[in-house]
Amino acid sequence: MVIKKLTLNNFRNYEAETFTFSEGLNVLTGRNAQGKTNCAEAVFYLCTGASLRIRHDRQLIRHGEACARIGAEAVTRFGAVALEAAIFENKRELFLNGNKLARAADFVGNMNSVFFSPGELRLIQDGPDERRRFLNLSISQTSRAYCTALARYQRILDQRNNLLKERDVSLVRETLPVWDEQLSVYAARIVLNRRRYLRALSPLAADAHAYLTDGAEKLALSMDGEYPDDEEEIAARILEQLSAARERDLRLGFTSVGPHRDDIRITIDGADARGYASQGQARTAALSLKLAETEIFKMLAGEAPVLILDDVMSELDLPRRKKLLDRVKHIQCILTCTHAERVLYGAECNKIRIREGKIVL
Repeated sequence: MVIKKLTLNNFRNYEAETFTFSEGLNVLTGRNAQGKTNCAEAVFYLCTGASLRIRHDRQLIRHGEACARIGAEAVTRFGAVALEAAIFENKRELFLNGNKLARAADFVGNMNSVFFSPGELRLIQDGPDERRRFLNLSISQTSRAYCTALARYQRILDQRNNLLKERDVSLVRETLPVWDEQLSVYAARIVLNRRRYLRALSPLAADAHAYLTDGAEKLALSMDGEYPDDEEEIAARILEQLSAARERDLRLGFTSVGPHRDDIRITIDGADARGYASQGQARTAALSLKLAETEIFKMLAGEAPVLILDDVMSELDLPRRKKLLDRVKHIQCILTCTHAERVLYGAECNKIRIREGKIVL
C-alpha cells in the first residue's frame, strides 16, 4: 500500500496544505512545534478512525474554525482508494471513494498504518489500557468483524455497568443474565482474535528485537488468562466468569471480568519488562512490537502498511538508527525529525520541510 497524497484543511495548525508522498522514505523535517507530528497524526487517523494523541475529535479542529477536513489518496492491492474525514464540534462524517459511510467500521482498514513515537514507551511501562488499545487498533485494521464485535461489546458493557449502579438490586439480579449472555458472545470473538493475533505477533517481535539488539536479549509476549481455542467454549467460560463475579460486580458497581480487563505480558530475558526494563530496553521492545506489526499486516492484508516514525531517531543510538533504516527501506515510511542530515546518513528520501503548518521549499 502506498499513500500518494494527503490533504489537510483546518486540521490542527494547518489551514490548507497538500502533501505528495513517494513510495519509499518520506521525511518531514523542521523545528519542533511546526506541524510534523500533526501531519503524521492525520495519516494514522485516516487509517484507524482514531487519534493516538487526543480523546475528543474536536481537539483536531484548527482554533477558531468550525470543521476540519482530512483526506488521502492511496493505491492498494485492490486498486485506488480515497478516504476523507470531516470533523465537527460534536460529530464527524466519513467518506470512502466519495460515498458517505454509515458505520465507522467500514472506514477502518481501507488504508493501513503502524505508528511509532517516543510516547509508545507507554506500551511497555504503563497499565493494561495501553496494550489493549494497541491490540484493538491493530487488529481492527485487518478485521472488520473484530472492529464490529469490539463496538458491540463496549455498548453492552456500558449498559451492564449502568445496570449495576441501579438501586433496585432484585431487578438487577433478574436482568443481568440477559446482558451476560449477549456480552459473552462478543467477548469470545474478541478473546479468540486477540490470542490468535498475539500468537502470530510474538515470534515476529522476538525476531525484530533480536535484530535490533544483535541477539543480546530475548523478547517474549503472551496474553494473560487461559482460554480454549474454540469461540463457543470461550463464550461459555466467560459466561461462567460473569456469573461467578455477579455479587462482586454488584458491590463494585462495574463489570470486573472480561476482555476489557485483558493484558499482554511482555518479558525481556524472562523478566517482566514493565517492572524491570530500562528506558533503552523499553524503547527497543516497543519498536520491536511495531516492526512486528508491519509484518503482521503483510501476512493478513497481503501488503505492507505505511510506517509512521515520529521523532524516533533522536531516541536511538547510531547502530539502531542504521538497523531501523535498513529494516524499513522496502516499505513506505513517513519519518519526522528536526535535522534530517543527522539521522538519515545519506539514505534516499522525499524530504518535506514544514514551518508553521506550511510546506516550505
